[in-house]
Amino acid sequence: MTPAPHHAHPSQSPATATTPVTATPATAAHGRLHELDLLRFVAAAAVMLHHYVGEIVGWGPQGYDQMSGVSQATQYGNLGVDLFFLISGFVILMSAWGRGVDRFAVSRVVRLFPAYWFAVVLVLMVYLATGLRWLPADEERRGALEAFLPNMTMLQSGLHVQSLEGVYWTLWVELHFYVLVAVALLAKRGMTYGRCIAFMVAWLLAGVFAQEVDSTLLMALLVPTWAPYFVAGMAFYLMYRFGPNLALTLIIGFSWALATYHRTTVLNPVLALPETRNLAIPLGVTLVFAIMWLVSTRRMGWLGVRGATVLGALTYPLYLVHETLGRVVREQLGDALGSWETLGVSVVVALTVSYAVYRLVEVPAQGWLRPRLTTAFEQIRLQGAGVAAKASSPAPAASALTQAPGEVHAQAPVPAQTSSVSAQSSSAPAQTSTVPAQTSATAVQPGPSYGGRPYGEPVAGEAPLEGRWESVRTAPGDGMP
Repeated sequence: MTPAPHHAHPSQSPATATTPVTATPATAAHGRLHELDLLRFVAAAAVMLHHYVGEIVGWGPQGYDQMSGVSQATQYGNLGVDLFFLISGFVILMSAWGRGVDRFAVSRVVRLFPAYWFAVVLVLMVYLATGLRWLPADEERRGALEAFLPNMTMLQSGLHVQSLEGVYWTLWVELHFYVLVAVALLAKRGMTYGRCIAFMVAWLLAGVFAQEVDSTLLMALLVPTWAPYFVAGMAFYLMYRFGPNLALTLIIGFSWALATYHRTTVLNPVLALPETRNLAIPLGVTLVFAIMWLVSTRRMGWLGVRGATVLGALTYPLYLVHETLGRVVREQLGDALGSWETLGVSVVVALTVSYAVYRLVEVPAQGWLRPRLTTAFEQIRLQGAGVAAKASSPAPAASALTQAPGEVHAQAPVPAQTSSVSAQSSSAPAQTSTVPAQTSATAVQPGPSYGGRPYGEPVAGEAPLEGRWESVRTAPGDGMP
């Protein structure tokens, strides 16, 4: 696990805050913010209960008098997605800080795909064994078998292929964010405070401009409906690392305003929420922003309770598999169980399988993938650097054919940035080399492992293909958290 990041004291200005300070109790033990682990689990549990209770008693007011009126609270569990996206902006910037695009890519692939591949295979197996699946409302959508391979790539929404499970929609939204961050890393060769501010402001404004001109291309690239959450999450991380200031406060305030507007104006007719939703949803969005404000100002460390790391590890697999497992429990046992029993069994099964996925799938798969992907990217980088160095080096004074016996020419100096694998090789003067230029080493040694797993991003839920929150069950491909 990566060490805790060095955080400047909030009283220091970003420009002068260069001296590391002691990690807070919440991060010192394992380099993680354990309060975020617990918050991620709470968000996943809210989404799970939103789905389970809605499927058991119904999505509208007709179910409010059942199960002691619990659905009146769980109907708003989809706001767990809002918290997920805020946390994602926070931890993805933390993951990208001080890293190149290759290390960022490794961290995302290793974090996202093992559990996701398992979840997609599980959906297909359940469908083949029982015929149960998240049925599309549109007959033109592809069937489960046709959609399997596109779903395995996590790119099915871009192909307009039906997701095998509704919760996959937020993965597509998250991927937009990752691509934008990767582009920023490539363009700027790393994240700095000023570049982050420019990136966040540009993304917010470009998203609004895209909505103004109703550009399909820009809307797809910038996902303006959800961008305010990621931007605010990044601002919260900068506030956590460097301390609050007016610029960050304004960015967060604008993001909150845009996020609240989008949440309250995109109607969800299937939920058939009462008029109280006009107040409850803005309050819910405000609540998740307030929670992250407390995290960023280091006032939520008390949430880093014992076992929070395990709960955080369960979050992603729980998010991916809970709908599939809940559907099986309802359809196979629902007639023999009451509403509360169905809910209880569904929750226990989902938590048990999620823990098994974490221990038996994620941990070994990540351990296998990380060093191999790291080595692959290191080889790509070194080969590219070697080609560039060869192209820029001067021609040898004499070719091997005209060189006198015993004559040795000094090897052309190698640029310092191409010798990252070995500190020793970068410090030795190239002019003293006794190796002919023609015989410079071309074999690439495996790069060093980057070590522990970074803090994972919050997982995703589900969303419509258009990137907008339209409905829990209104159209095929529209997810429901």
